[in-house]
Amino acid sequence: MTVTAREQEPGSTYTVHPGADGAGVVRRTVLPGGLRIVTETMPTVRSVAFGIWAGVGSRDESHQEAGASHFLEHLLFKGTPKRTALEMSSLMDAVGGEMNAFTAKEYTCYYARVLDSDLPLAIDVVSDMVTASLIESQDVEAERGVILEEIAMHDDDPTDAVHDEFAAALFGDAPLGRPILGTVESISSLGQERIAGYYRDRYVAPNLVVAAAGNLDHDEVVRLVAAAFEASLGDAGRPPNTPRIEGAGAEVNPGVRSLDRPTEQANLILGTIGITRTDERRFALGVLNAALGGGMSSRLFQEIREKRGLAYSVYSYNSQYADTGTFGVYAGCLPAKVDEVLAICRDEVAKVAGGGITADELERGKGQLRGSFVLGLEDTGSRMSRIGKSELVYDSLLSVDDILARIEAVTLDDVRAIGEEVLGRPMTLSVIGPFEGRDFSL
Repeated sequence: MTVTAREQEPGSTYTVHPGADGAGVVRRTVLPGGLRIVTETMPTVRSVAFGIWAGVGSRDESHQEAGASHFLEHLLFKGTPKRTALEMSSLMDAVGGEMNAFTAKEYTCYYARVLDSDLPLAIDVVSDMVTASLIESQDVEAERGVILEEIAMHDDDPTDAVHDEFAAALFGDAPLGRPILGTVESISSLGQERIAGYYRDRYVAPNLVVAAAGNLDHDEVVRLVAAAFEASLGDAGRPPNTPRIEGAGAEVNPGVRSLDRPTEQANLILGTIGITRTDERRFALGVLNAALGGGMSSRLFQEIREKRGLAYSVYSYNSQYADTGTFGVYAGCLPAKVDEVLAICRDEVAKVAGGGITADELERGKGQLRGSFVLGLEDTGSRMSRIGKSELVYDSLLSVDDILARIEAVTLDDVRAIGEEVLGRPMTLSVIGPFEGRDFSL
């Protein structure tokens, strides 16, 4: 049974998954005002991962706010009325903990990993920075320079930049087509007042999820979080002032986006629109992805690297969002070999779109998907991320057994159908390399 924050009585606790012998128990509490707290108990470890997830990312930004979510992520580490930036980092260093954050297209996460005995400290520090950061003008100016350096570093790495170029080619000027970091122009123009307003409007209780996994007691986590958020929960019942900016665009923008760079290697992505994160066919698409370019036995790896030695790195991937998704094939090769590599990528994509995969590929794809999923949950950080992200962006948290069963249930017909739909769409191409004047649309 799925219980949403609106349905669950404030202050009550709901067991999402009972686990076994006290391990893997997932519990959920909704505080008055809408703040959600989810935990997973792992009594055999001596650590805890604690995170606060905000349902805001780069796709929620207007043109004038481009890069604001990531800019704000930096600023939340700069100090609160309770402690300075140095005091925050010193407290975590003193207990051997780690604290960090990341910004994605649709959410931002602030997290810490500590010994189980130091969980109260982690909750206090991370909650304080998320709810009470100062966002002072001098910190905005200092971090502006840091972020401009980060953008320059990102642009200097073609393996990173080609993904931004692909998003821009596929989605155009829609929010999902813009880089998470923003641009030099947008970051240079963002002022303290706009960022502080973005913080006040978006970081409200209904938009936040607190997640923790490890050797913990759920009731203690709830008590500590409630105390840490006490000052900020007075107006937590109000919704954010600015809703999510939708309209990424489900229409494919077939075409080419080529960036001339004097690089030693060409980097390319060939891809198209995928499916949403709640689409039940995502498990079939995952199996297809594994067969096409997900491992050393995949078609792309075998054809491009093993048989012909044309590239060191080649893979396929798929990403899902609230209302759309992407599917892409990446390859890095010598500029002189880009035509041959691109032709093989197109050919293999067309084969899967037209005829699906073999029975052997189906079984290998299932096994790879099962193994990577389970092995990726072997530490507290990944467990915290799974329950936190699920609470934030999914309707329910599927158990590990549920997910494994859904992977196992995928058939050849399922893969063939999703392959025909997704890979049969017009393709978009992004290329970075020394190709001045080259028309890849031909």
